[in-house]
Amino acid sequence: MKKQDMNRDWIATAATLNSALPYLQRYDGAIVVIKLGGHAMGSDEAMESFARDVVLMRQVGVNPVVVHGGGPMINAMLDKLDIQSDFVNGKRVTDAATVEVVEMVLSGVVNKRIVQAINAQGGTAVGLSGKDANLMTCDQTDASLGYVGTPAEMNPKILHDLFSHDVIPVIAPLGAGRNGETFNVNGDTAAGAIASALKADRLLLLTDVSGVKNAAGEVVTELKAGQIREMTREGTIAGGMIPKTETALDALHSGVRAVVILDGRAPNAVLLELFTEHGAGSLIRPD
Repeated sequence: MKKQDMNRDWIATAATLNSALPYLQRYDGAIVVIKLGGHAMGSDEAMESFARDVVLMRQVGVNPVVVHGGGPMINAMLDKLDIQSDFVNGKRVTDAATVEVVEMVLSGVVNKRIVQAINAQGGTAVGLSGKDANLMTCDQTDASLGYVGTPAEMNPKILHDLFSHDVIPVIAPLGAGRNGETFNVNGDTAAGAIASALKADRLLLLTDVSGVKNAAGEVVTELKAGQIREMTREGTIAGGMIPKTETALDALHSGVRAVVILDGRAPNAVLLELFTEHGAGSLIRPD
């Protein structure tokens, strides 16, 4: 590389760091909950990039919490074990055999993959599920769906304890029932409940789409809660985006300052959202 090119690169790097300074100051000490969807995990390279972003967040004073999904991995294991699933209104029935597989995959495989990736990048991550330290106590969502739970009581003390020791919590979306049951919890729902319990500064929902789109198919970079409700009534927000925007609205109502829906497959998506002026994805704020 020519010296002139090197100088140009250094100047660009310095400018990037300088422009990030106000955002680094803004998020010092902030709690940011990140929902990492199963589809957004992608390749080993994508996981490594995500892990670096999370470690950097901790290094600059942010308290990140990772809540993950794992739907594709669960489906693959159920197929491998030849466990057939019933569906009610398009939703999987989680029977006793299925919930064992769900816990095995989420807590034993997916969770540890993320923990290992973060630790390999120099962070200190610990894997948990909502069952640990009474973090997430659930009620059964619908008897016809079996062991599917809705968070009812949250105890985030364990997370604050981990923050105080510079540890990054990585949480599998499983909850404890009041009678010793294990409940499978929708990953977005779990992330929203945890963000609400922590009164997080940001909830980032990483998925496989670029954000909330308007009727013309364009990503809307910033919205208020009322706009989300209106777009849902009009049918502009539909399908798989509805549970994510519902999670966002619930979190905002419970004291989370802002929610972002963004494409987790994009390199450095989390850093771009937090530490640049243009951000990434769709930022949703209270009315």
